[in-house]
Amino acid sequence: MQKNSLNPADWLTDYGDLLYRYALSRVRSESVAEDLVQDTLLAALQGVKNFNHQSAVSSWLVGILKNKLVDYYRKTQRELPLLTDSDFGDDVVAYQFDENGHWQVDLINWQTPEKDFDNQAFWRIFEQCKSRLPETMARLFMMRIDGVSTEECCQILAIGNANQLWVALSRTRMKLRLCLETNWFDKGEV
Repeated sequence: MQKNSLNPADWLTDYGDLLYRYALSRVRSESVAEDLVQDTLLAALQGVKNFNHQSAVSSWLVGILKNKLVDYYRKTQRELPLLTDSDFGDDVVAYQFDENGHWQVDLINWQTPEKDFDNQAFWRIFEQCKSRLPETMARLFMMRIDGVSTEECCQILAIGNANQLWVALSRTRMKLRLCLETNWFDKGEV
């Protein structure tokens, strides 16, 4: 079977795993990820006549999935708790800087980021670290990775303004970085 098939009968076989992994990495629920993939394939089936062949079918399907994820985030935002000061972990952030605001520890320099990008063990640790974040912080991080605009993130996550969003995102990255330092880089995996 060709891996760029516009035949809807091939989509689940050819792209189902890709779409499922993508969705699962963003929503933390197998059943929700499955539903998102199903919604994506249904939307693709309904819109196949509008596909202009300027991208691979997989890219087109992932683009549809990204829109389905944003819809899901909007729909479920009311169920998420608002970010609180304890979510930001000021204690975690504070120890990393001296009294002048300079880093106390050296920032990690990945010598070969492409090696870690393809390393499945790294991604398992990354997912574990992401799962330790409060749901709103994890969602914000993944929305930004997916290219959701600042304004839309603020609206979806009920964050008051762009400055608050950037502070939340910065703190989220710090928490991920600290977890990765502890569970990946300090283990001699680099």
